[in-house]
Amino acid sequence: MKVEIWSDVMCPFCYIGKHKFEKALEQFPHKNNIEVVWKSFQLDPTTVTDPSLNTIEHLAHKKGWSKQQAQETTAHVTNIAKQVGLDFHFDKAVVANSFDAHRLSHLAKKYGKQNELEEKLFRAYFTDGKNTADHATLLQIGKELGIDEKEISDVLHSSAFADDVEMDISEAQHIGVRGVPFFVLDRKYAVSGAQESDTFLGALTKAYEESAASKLQPLGNNEDVCGPEGCEL
Repeated sequence: MKVEIWSDVMCPFCYIGKHKFEKALEQFPHKNNIEVVWKSFQLDPTTVTDPSLNTIEHLAHKKGWSKQQAQETTAHVTNIAKQVGLDFHFDKAVVANSFDAHRLSHLAKKYGKQNELEEKLFRAYFTDGKNTADHATLLQIGKELGIDEKEISDVLHSSAFADDVEMDISEAQHIGVRGVPFFVLDRKYAVSGAQESDTFLGALTKAYEESAASKLQPLGNNEDVCGPEGCEL
């Protein structure tokens, strides 16, 4: 059974949701029959990469908040991340356009290494404070997965996989994705947001057992999701 996950590198709840989903998957008796496919989504396609700005400063400017308000909001998300064993450092996170990172994800998919790449991208952004739009950073991450350096470089210095990224984004609009993470299970059910692991486990079980559903049916609430206007807490 295929599970498709629409996500963006700069989305904190996508990283949190990934770990909650993986906890559920570990408990799922048919986990070896689950294929996870990551789909591209950009919270803000117009984002201009700026290594001089961290996410807290960018959030304050974008939302018209004081720096203290932005710090309080990110501190809350940081505490949520800690509950699933993640270490967020918004004060180090570099504001970066995610388009090239998504293209690299499609290259990794070609070699069955997409899930590992997504983990490395999230960690680079939220924990290590790396510029995930920087080609040298992306090249190093890809090399760590054993992907050929020249192939990575050729992709990054061309428009390779750009159509795939755009197709994912267009598909998200078509099926009604308004925020990420957004999980689609066997094209039967949808789970929006970084739900608790029990919700994911229930969704996996239901989708796996049922094959007659004709359209996506929402499971769980619509909290802990990021959209173009920001993250809902």
